[in-house]
Amino acid sequence: MNQKQYRRRVVLFATILCLLATVAHGQRADKKAKKEFVFKGKVVKVDANAKTVVVINDYIPGWTKAVTGIYTVDNPEVLKTLEPGDRVSARVYEGNFKVLYELKLVPPEDLHAQFPQKKYKE
Repeated sequence: MNQKQYRRRVVLFATILCLLATVAHGQRADKKAKKEFVFKGKVVKVDANAKTVVVINDYIPGWTKAVTGIYTVDNPEVLKTLEPGDRVSARVYEGNFKVLYELKLVPPEDLHAQFPQKKYKE
């Protein structure tokens, strides 16, 4: 092997090593930035044309108190099923809090059965 071939191999090896190091660092950074939070709230307004929804979210420990915000969704088709007043849940990720992932309608909370009061004779 001559000097020219040796240099090419060293440069090729160094280039591949740099590319692999960059990819490995990027994957590690993604895992750290992908802290997931459960998002729950009440729909205030739906704008299917703008692909946004206005929601008053519940308190989310480690992220935010209850606030009203405008959010985009990862699946705009779900906006067709929502109306103001609906309860929803979704996932949000640290560093990307303006997108609601897997937004879905939450069934109304179970209401306590109301039984007629018994009239007691004294």
